[in-house]
Amino acid sequence: MIDLRFVAPDLRRLDEVSAEIVACGVWKDERPLTGLASLLDWRMAGRLSRLARQSFLVGEVGEILVVPSRPRLPFDKVLVAGLGPRASFNDATFRKVLERLLDVLAGLSVKKAVLELPGRGDGGLAPERAAEILLDVVGEEARDGLCFVEEPDGQRRFEKHAQDRHRTALRAQGMR
Repeated sequence: MIDLRFVAPDLRRLDEVSAEIVACGVWKDERPLTGLASLLDWRMAGRLSRLARQSFLVGEVGEILVVPSRPRLPFDKVLVAGLGPRASFNDATFRKVLERLLDVLAGLSVKKAVLELPGRGDGGLAPERAAEILLDVVGEEARDGLCFVEEPDGQRRFEKHAQDRHRTALRAQGMR
């Protein structure tokens, strides 16, 4: 079963996590920034908001922006992924953005990352649905080095869904 690690979306908690990069998402049509992006933006003295105002950061699906973040954050870089318009965000968009994030992290040879799952920062997708798609994408293998940003209630719901899915898979194997 996949080993899920979580951190609450709180700057003090994020400061305690050892990782090279922190990844968040931004909506194309929502300003000010929301979710983890808003916390990181605050700590970075509005840098992400300035990039958005200058149309350097748009929020289109597939868009990736990597910004240096030291010394204001304990991570070397902030990776921002576009989520597209909020109204059109769905399971397919979640999957596409998640796969893109994981590909970029692999391409950067990142060993440890803090990741806000696409749309989860402000409830764009239920924790159970996010867990289901995440497990479909990464499989049951432990993905060492990933820590997910999630509120405590979301963490519990996410873990319960992952455990239920694992039990169901074990039962199905036993029936063969």
